[in-house]
Amino acid sequence: MILSMTGYGKATVTFNDKKINVEIKSLNSKSMDLSTRISPVYREKDIEIRKMITEVVERGKVDFCLWVDKDAAATATPINATLVNEYYQQIKSISQKYGIPEPDDWYSSLLRLPDVMSRQEEDVLSDEEWAVTREAIVEALRGLVAFRKQEGMALQKKFTEKIENIRNLLASIEPHEKSRVEKIKSRIVEGLKAIPEVEYDRNRLEQELIYYIEKLDISEEKQRLANHLDYFIRTMDEGSSQGKKLGFIAQEMGREINTTGSKSNNAEMQNIVVMMKDELEQIKEQVLNVM
Repeated sequence: MILSMTGYGKATVTFNDKKINVEIKSLNSKSMDLSTRISPVYREKDIEIRKMITEVVERGKVDFCLWVDKDAAATATPINATLVNEYYQQIKSISQKYGIPEPDDWYSSLLRLPDVMSRQEEDVLSDEEWAVTREAIVEALRGLVAFRKQEGMALQKKFTEKIENIRNLLASIEPHEKSRVEKIKSRIVEGLKAIPEVEYDRNRLEQELIYYIEKLDISEEKQRLANHLDYFIRTMDEGSSQGKKLGFIAQEMGREINTTGSKSNNAEMQNIVVMMKDELEQIKEQVLNVM
């Protein structure tokens, strides 16, 4: 079964006062294009995180985000009461010694002094916290893969429908193809009859007609196109990473359809070819999303 390159996965875990969030999104791309936004404490694990993602995702434009939410009580910046008292005593002492007036608003004055309000961020990642975070990444990747499978099933259903449409259109060419030969022959003969003074060798005319009709024969193109249609269906069932291969098959299908159109020399057949091209174009657009 094929997989889509479009996917989304998210996971959230709790560790102490932290809520650790992991989000991963992917879109179609010719190769692996990974960008990460990681909370500073986890940046030491960037290489390991990238390896985890590339092993699962394989291909696509991928955005990975890892961030932390903390409880309001834990995130409040503490006031260093000891340091406030020390500043207070120093200011009173200087005021008395030098006769400088004390501040009218002690609170605002003290709180503006260095290091009174500060937070020492914990920048060490423990093994326990990383184990919990790693499991969140794995869970988010599982969600991404599940999303890709669901989208892949929808794509496969769409492709099967379009392939069958082309197959039916190809079969509808046959009646027009047979009548076309007679129309070409009668048109040439009628044209010759319209010129009474021209004499022609009937045997030579038959030979030329055979040569001309052989040049317009589309039997080989029809057979090759039918083979490509079958191959496209088989390839979808061969594995998940078939996007590039399906793209190549679609290109070959397009060549046979184009050649059929150039050889048709018939309005009804050319209309059918246009409809086949429309179905194929929709396949080509969506094949870009297949991994």
